[in-house]
Amino acid sequence: MTESQTNIAHLFAQAAKLAFAFRAGLDERPQRPEVDYAEALAAFEMPTPQTGEPAEAVLEDLVRRATPGLHATTGSRFFGWVIGGSHPVGVVADWMTSTWGQNAGNHTASPSAAACETVAARWLLDLLDLPREASVGFVTGATVANFVALAAARSEVLLRLGWNVEAKGLFDAPPIQVLIGDAAHSTVFSALQYLGLGHERVTRVATDREGAMLPDAFTRVMRNVDWDAPLIVVTQAGQINTGAFDPYAAIIDATRVHSNCWIHVDGAFGLWARACPARAALADGIEGADSWATDGHKWLQTPYDCGYAIVRNADAHRRAMMIAASYLPSVGDGERDPSHYVPELSRRARGFATWAMLRHYGREGIAALVERHCHLARLIADTLRGEPGIAIVNDVVLNQVILRFGAGEEAQKGDDLTRRTITALQRDGTCFAGGAQWQGRWVMRLSLIGCETSEADALRSASAIVQAWREVREG
Repeated sequence: MTESQTNIAHLFAQAAKLAFAFRAGLDERPQRPEVDYAEALAAFEMPTPQTGEPAEAVLEDLVRRATPGLHATTGSRFFGWVIGGSHPVGVVADWMTSTWGQNAGNHTASPSAAACETVAARWLLDLLDLPREASVGFVTGATVANFVALAAARSEVLLRLGWNVEAKGLFDAPPIQVLIGDAAHSTVFSALQYLGLGHERVTRVATDREGAMLPDAFTRVMRNVDWDAPLIVVTQAGQINTGAFDPYAAIIDATRVHSNCWIHVDGAFGLWARACPARAALADGIEGADSWATDGHKWLQTPYDCGYAIVRNADAHRRAMMIAASYLPSVGDGERDPSHYVPELSRRARGFATWAMLRHYGREGIAALVERHCHLARLIADTLRGEPGIAIVNDVVLNQVILRFGAGEEAQKGDDLTRRTITALQRDGTCFAGGAQWQGRWVMRLSLIGCETSEADALRSASAIVQAWREVREG
C-alpha cells in the first residue's frame, strides 16, 4: 500500500474501534447526556484553527469532546422521542455511502444509487401495502416527506382547475381548503406554512381523547366545505403521544363525493403498522389516500437522516419537485431520476441504507420488530398500572405510552408531580423519557422503538419509573 492508503486504513480502523466502544458502553452509562448545551459548547470552543492536525488526533479529540453531550438514542432504554436505534447493518451501509461519496441527484451521476433507490422504493410499497404505481422520494425525514407530498397535492388540485402553481405561484390562485385534525403533529403545520397554505387558515376537526379525528365531526365539517374549491385533507397514522389512527374508512367515504380532493397521511412511524399483520387493522383504508409520509430512521432503524415521501400520482409528484437545467441528463424509458421526487439536487444516497435494512430484516423481521415494540409498550403500561398514583392516559394500541403521576390529585398538583417525576427519572439515568402537554395536562411520554430494546429493558425501565415516582411522592 502507499503511505496515503496506509493512513486511510489506520484512520478507518480507528473510527470503527471508537464507534464500537461507544455502542458497547451504552448499557452502563446514564441513558441521557452527561452535560448540558452550555457545557457541550464550552467543550468545543476554541479559536479558528490556523494549521492542520493529524487525522487520527482530530478524530479522537472529536469523540472525546462530543461523547459527554450525546444521548443514548442507539441504546436499549431510550424512550424520549420516536427515534429508531440506527441498527448496525444500517450504520455500516451508511458508512459505505459516505465512503463512496456519491451524489444521488440523478441516475447518471450515480447509476448504483439511483438503481438501489428504485428497488428499495418497490420493496417499501410492497411491505407497506400501498399502491404499487406510487412514486417514492427519499428525503431527510417525515417533516420533508410531508412537505413534498403536500406540494404534490397543491400542484394537482390547482392544475385540475387550470392553474399551474409551479409556473404562476399562488398569486391570484384559487384558494385551497385544508382540513386537519386538532391533534396533528406540528411538522405538518410547518409544511403547510412552507407551501404558502398557512398554518392558521386551516379548518381543524375535533378529535377524541386519543387524538384521532371524530368521524361525525369530520362529516359535519365536510358538509360546510366549498364544493367548487380544491380540498386537501391531512390525516394522521400514529398520533405522536398516543399512537392513535384517524378513522380512514369514514374519512375516505365522506370525501368521495368531492370532485377535487386530495387525502394525505402523516404516518411518520404509524404507517409501519401496515407491515405487521397483527397491527395492520389499525390502518385499514389508508391505501385509499393519495399520499403518505413516513420515516426510515424510526421503525426501519436506518441511521439519520432517512424518510420517504410516497405519492400515488407520480406525475403530480414529479411536477412539484422537478429541477430542470441544460447540463442535467434527460431520463429515458425505464430510467428513474432520484432528484425528480425530492427538493434537493445534491443529496445523500439514502437508498443504500434503506435497501440494506430491508434485506436484513425482511418482511417477517419488520413485522416481528413492530409487534415486539407494541408488546413492550403494553408490558410497561400493565406493570405501571399496579402502582398507586400512576395513571396510563392513553389506550396503548401501538408503541406509545403516556403516564400521569398523582392520579386523583387536583390538576395543577398532578402537573407538578408529573414534571418532578420526569426530572427524577432523567437524573437517575436508568432509562430516558421526556414530558409533553397532552390535552392541557403534563404527561410522561414513552416511545418504544429502539432495535436493541428487550423485555428485560422494559421491566427494568418500569421499575426505575416506579422508583422515581415513589421518591417524588414520599419526598
